[in-house]
Amino acid sequence: MDVPREATIQHIKLLLWKQAQSFPLFPSLGEMESHMFECVNQAAVHEELEDETRRLCDIRPFLPVLKLVTRNCGRAERLLDSKIGVLISKGLHELDAINDQEVKDFRSKMFRLSEERMQQVQMMTCTEWLQACFSPQLEPPAGTAITDGLNDRPADLKIIIHFDQSQDSASLKVPSSCVPSELMELALKKWLTTHGPEEEEAWRGQYVLRVSSLPPHPPPPPPVEYIFSHAALASSSLQQVQTCVWDVSSSFKIVLVNGSKVNAEETAKVNVRAGLFHGTELLCKPAVSSESSGRSDHTWKDSTLEFDLSVCDLPRMTRLCFAIYAVMDKVKKQKSTKNHYPIAWVNTMVFDYKGQLKTGDIILHCWSSFPDELEEMLNPIGTIQTNPYTENATSLHINFPEYSSHSIVFPPFDKVRVLSHFFLFAGIRASAHFLFCCFLQILEKGRGGKKFHIELKEIMERDPLSQLCENEKDLIWTLRYDCRENFPQSLPKLLLSVKWSKHEDMAQLQALLQIWPKLSPRDALELLDFNYPDQYVREYAVGCLRDMSEEELSQYLLQLVQVLRYEPYYDCALTHFLLERAQGNRKIGHFLFWHLRSEIHMPAVSVQFALILEAYCRGSIPHIEVLKKQVEALSKLKSVNELIKLGTIKTARSKTKEAMLTKEAMMTCLRQSGYSETLSDLHSPLNPNVLLSGINVERCRYMDSKMKPLWIVYNNKLLGGDTLGIIFKNGDDLRQDMLTLQILRLMDLLWKEANLDLRIVPYGCLATGDRSGLIEVVSSADTIANIQLTSSNVAAAAAFNKDALLNWLKERNSGDALERAIEEFTLSCAGYCVATYVLGIGDRHSDNIMVRSTGQLFHIDFGHILGNFKSKFGIKRERVPFILTHDFIHVIQQGKTGYTEKFGSFRQYCEEAYLVLRKNGNLFITLFALMLTAGLPELTSVKDIQYLKDSLALGKTDEDALKQFRQKFDEALRESWTTKVNWMAHNVAKDNRS
Repeated sequence: MDVPREATIQHIKLLLWKQAQSFPLFPSLGEMESHMFECVNQAAVHEELEDETRRLCDIRPFLPVLKLVTRNCGRAERLLDSKIGVLISKGLHELDAINDQEVKDFRSKMFRLSEERMQQVQMMTCTEWLQACFSPQLEPPAGTAITDGLNDRPADLKIIIHFDQSQDSASLKVPSSCVPSELMELALKKWLTTHGPEEEEAWRGQYVLRVSSLPPHPPPPPPVEYIFSHAALASSSLQQVQTCVWDVSSSFKIVLVNGSKVNAEETAKVNVRAGLFHGTELLCKPAVSSESSGRSDHTWKDSTLEFDLSVCDLPRMTRLCFAIYAVMDKVKKQKSTKNHYPIAWVNTMVFDYKGQLKTGDIILHCWSSFPDELEEMLNPIGTIQTNPYTENATSLHINFPEYSSHSIVFPPFDKVRVLSHFFLFAGIRASAHFLFCCFLQILEKGRGGKKFHIELKEIMERDPLSQLCENEKDLIWTLRYDCRENFPQSLPKLLLSVKWSKHEDMAQLQALLQIWPKLSPRDALELLDFNYPDQYVREYAVGCLRDMSEEELSQYLLQLVQVLRYEPYYDCALTHFLLERAQGNRKIGHFLFWHLRSEIHMPAVSVQFALILEAYCRGSIPHIEVLKKQVEALSKLKSVNELIKLGTIKTARSKTKEAMLTKEAMMTCLRQSGYSETLSDLHSPLNPNVLLSGINVERCRYMDSKMKPLWIVYNNKLLGGDTLGIIFKNGDDLRQDMLTLQILRLMDLLWKEANLDLRIVPYGCLATGDRSGLIEVVSSADTIANIQLTSSNVAAAAAFNKDALLNWLKERNSGDALERAIEEFTLSCAGYCVATYVLGIGDRHSDNIMVRSTGQLFHIDFGHILGNFKSKFGIKRERVPFILTHDFIHVIQQGKTGYTEKFGSFRQYCEEAYLVLRKNGNLFITLFALMLTAGLPELTSVKDIQYLKDSLALGKTDEDALKQFRQKFDEALRESWTTKVNWMAHNVAKDNRS
């Protein structure tokens, strides 16, 4: 049957039924509503096409075949499941097929909570719903003055007002001190003077103020028939007799049954090493198996691995980590003495999600990629999920023995608290005895009584990367109540000092946590690091995060999503916190959705992130259609990008002709109704407050880099006719750029808190999928390379023309505007000098630095960070700490020669900015540490974060740190000629003039 490619599934079904009427068995076909189509999609997965409003061209089946099947359950529920599956790019039937009780229990709980959430939404009034979903965009608190947003100078403002459901507009001149409520009153009066005073009082409460750059607030959600057929059935069971793990004194052990598909040479001896970890702390000496030889399948003679740790001392969050490795005979000719070669690793929890000690057989499918840093070849920071690609993965079959005839469980919190009180008195007595002995020593040696507290203060002021020796840990634990009283922010160091392999100490810590003062959200972030796996510690940290404002939560959402990887169980405090805040605020929900969806293809987190996305969608049904529109638009952009890549791969005699043909094909594609409709009238994934109305096809193009990014220009009726540009990248991992821009945004915030506005331009950047994403185009800006090349006829000489940048600014600004542009340049240059130095941002050629016509300088493209500078033939291309060339100085000094007062101010800005970042050094280290398992190419180990500690001179006094920074500043200025040489080579290699 021939059907249009843009036909909806509903239309195709109508055509099929019409054609089927001519066949004799048509009456047995039944009602049309009782059938649906399914197909094999581009991911080679069966997809049920429940949502019949979708078009065939959007579905893109792998083969031109649609199978008609009978629906076997409620239409409304299947339709919702289908929409969620398409939206999160993982069919819910895949989650249904997972034979894991933890997954089933988590989904049942989320179904129930989502149903309660949607019932609450239905009870809300329009105003309540707007406040719940769009609170950041509503009117600010009374008394918040409207300013110009740039210099906060009082001035009269011209306001253009558009009235809803009317083509009319009016203008008002209001003082800058006018607050939104007053502005609404003036606007209504203006309307009533031209349209009559009828029903004035009736209209007063029916308007809200919407800033023109924001989309209209959607109406309150219509009643939703929310159906849950998956709801957990009520069940009853007999009370089981259980044994407390603290009552089991036997040594912990496991049995190696066999290993299969082990990729080792026949001559190699294969061993298994196993270790028990709490976070990164090794609880006891690792156990090692005997050697085994064979081709692929292995068994070990001494199959039982016994650990020097009693079962009663196992912490609740103990990880059992395995490494399978080959032992090769040493070859005399080889220089390397290494004879242990890792083959595979895998981790599992000792307790299940219910707190029950695991027993019985389990098969673990291993991972073969090893990180750079390993302790005893074990990878405790790695995922506890097993490799889903079981067909080729090395598998390890183990057995957890039984220690009791009853199930062994970790005690609930109430019992932990009872035990802690039992040990409390003993702990205080030990602490008092320690202090008494110290006091005697002090009297004998004639020293001051504050010695230990001074030592404690020095330890507590160290950065998070500093290691604690055993004596220091003992001191911190002994003085733990002093820590609570005087150094509450030192909780992470106290946690590192706990002997987690002693359940008595662990119980005392839990009691102490109950009376520990609440930390600020910024300080509490560190407690979500992998080093602090304890359930109650993480619940305490999440409790501190509840004080975060929506803006602050948005600032750290990237890290909070990544630390979900550290959570061993699906049902945890952090997951609940993120879902609650996301379902209560549309903007938080938007970015939570994209941060999760962009990594759902990763095997280690695929199920976990899919479960959270499903829970979010079920509790935010009105948001589904908004997000679906964005997903479809990105799919269209990916198709256009692939078309261009295909066109540019084909060789042609004339590159110019080829480029013209490819661009024409791109524009033709974008003009098709299937593309133009999908790409129009959607909320921008980069900023959900911006509505992208329609594509300006003539101004769209693709960029000439390897992955052919798309430069898409939108007309935007809400921005007074201005255009808005976005760049779509397909083939590049934008997550490192996203992290760098987030840190730049934080730096900008910290500087502003210190009354230092350095005019940073942290443009939008969002990863949306596997090596794909969007970047915001900064308007009225050009690269340093283009500015230099435009001013010179010879590409080689362009980099040495120090007047080019100043002349470019003069062409676009005059008089007072030029003064402001130079000040903007000075401030922004200072900010980026400090930021790029601290973050170790490399590859700073003249196409990666841009300037706006208003004077703001900013950097783009952050593919190299933390001191990973590019090199050629073993020689580093970049030999300066940061970019500060003489043409920058020429602009700062307004074209004057010699170091002037303006240059002195610029240097002062740099030093002040550096000291502000130093004060927040621990926060930066924490944020990067929380991203360690994200898989970023230049952030894989703690060694990478060490660069931050060195650049911020943590551990030094402010005076010594400032001295170090001044030396780097002078070095950047002195060696700036090397930057010019690099820029010259770049300009010659790639002449950017069109």
